[in-house]
Amino acid sequence: MNQRPGADTGGALPLYKEVKRLLTESLAGGEWQPGVALPSEAKLGERYHVSIGTVRKAIDELVAERILVRHQGRGTFVVGHNAQRTLFHFFHIVPADGAKEQPKIELLSFERAKAGADSAARLNIAAGAPVFLIGNLLRLAGRPVVLDGITLPAERFPRLSEKMFRERDSTIYQLYQERFGINVVRSAERLSATLADRPSAKLLGIAAGSPLLRIRRTALTYHNLPVELRTSLVNTAEHEYFSDLGKS
Repeated sequence: MNQRPGADTGGALPLYKEVKRLLTESLAGGEWQPGVALPSEAKLGERYHVSIGTVRKAIDELVAERILVRHQGRGTFVVGHNAQRTLFHFFHIVPADGAKEQPKIELLSFERAKAGADSAARLNIAAGAPVFLIGNLLRLAGRPVVLDGITLPAERFPRLSEKMFRERDSTIYQLYQERFGINVVRSAERLSATLADRPSAKLLGIAAGSPLLRIRRTALTYHNLPVELRTSLVNTAEHEYFSDLGKS
């Protein structure tokens, strides 16, 4: 399929940005699935009627955003989710004196509800639209450390069930990707302090009123479309939040 940059934008964007937009459109439309190699830069240049340098600059930005990854001698691939990617790019809780580890996740609750005004605005859906509410307890080194409350728009996860969620053989983001074609490419987080209420304290094995770190995360797919809200309550008595933004 031949496409000319600027057809939908009137040439308002720099040429490489328009190529990046077209590449992202193809990714969002499922033309290239996670783990699949893109055509060569030469072929993409022919497709978009631009120079290889322009294609390379567009791809450079998508690589920097961790949407694509280059493998020396093999080509450029669509980033896919696996346990290691989730651990190192989306999970930021570590022991105060140790290294990252994969959390053990226990499903606490799974129910359907209607989106409140705040959730609807953050998910870009109508207030009252159906959502899934999911509760998880995460253990590190056998101890409960994190309580997750997840909100998913039902329209983007049709036929999601508690059985499917509980019995998944992969990470949550892999489930989104493999069963629903939703590739989480980045997240936006806000951190604040709070105190443990009685139900949270009981699950985390701490006293009510103990200090907790609260993380509010919005997970986004292509075109900055929000697909998941997550509020995490973290017991930081022996753990801390760590993010190395410069590490690939």
